[in-house]
Amino acid sequence: MSRVQAKKNLGQHFLKDRSTASRIASSLTGEGYGSVLEIGPGTGILTGFLIDRNFHDFRVIEIDNESVHFLRENFPAIKEIIRGDFLTMDLGRKFTGKLAVIGNFPYNISTQILFRVLENRDKVVEVCGMFQKEVAERICASPGNKIYGIISVLLQAYYDTEYLFTVPEHVFSPPPKVKSGVIRLRRNSIVDLGCSEALFSRVVKAGFNQRRKTLRNSIRSAFNLKREDYRDFGLRPEQLSVEQFVELTNWVEENRILSE
Repeated sequence: MSRVQAKKNLGQHFLKDRSTASRIASSLTGEGYGSVLEIGPGTGILTGFLIDRNFHDFRVIEIDNESVHFLRENFPAIKEIIRGDFLTMDLGRKFTGKLAVIGNFPYNISTQILFRVLENRDKVVEVCGMFQKEVAERICASPGNKIYGIISVLLQAYYDTEYLFTVPEHVFSPPPKVKSGVIRLRRNSIVDLGCSEALFSRVVKAGFNQRRKTLRNSIRSAFNLKREDYRDFGLRPEQLSVEQFVELTNWVEENRILSE
């Protein structure tokens, strides 16, 4: 099986346009971290530009054996080529300080990668990467936008998100059936949301699970409440900012019946 076939089976397409790769590598600010981890480098078109940026500690993680062999032969300057899966990687053991994560992320696990980043938000201070365009736009969407949703709120609670540029299909091999988008996430200053993080996640998911209904209906069906007079209950979930979801979470905490 060729490298292209192997990566295609993993949901990834090879970027072949050097100009695009250069733009992605240049999107890292280099501020607030000493380490950079590239996820799924494949044939290394992005890797070469990242090496040229001379980061103090640059490593890659690759799950495909053939790609690992290719990278070892062609990119000896990489500090470490980790054979493994980012989704199960212990970042705390591998990196002692702050780091950035970058990559042409496989579409089929791109959101899982971001939720893994979210779990390690005290260590991962920047993310730059390529996603399916619709996913990239959803991550960066603002309140009031029809594509604003669960992933928008949960990520924007801890990261400032920015949509950088769109990538057409023809710069990949094999070409995907959709356009891609490159985004950047920068860790914000929030350390404590001011509410239960677990309940916050539940409230956000409950709201958007019935996004066509008002919050009164979706939150009432998800939680056993003592009262139903919250001031924003007449709104739909996409109308609420992160801060408003935090306020709603605290209200639910105070007014839910714990025997639910």
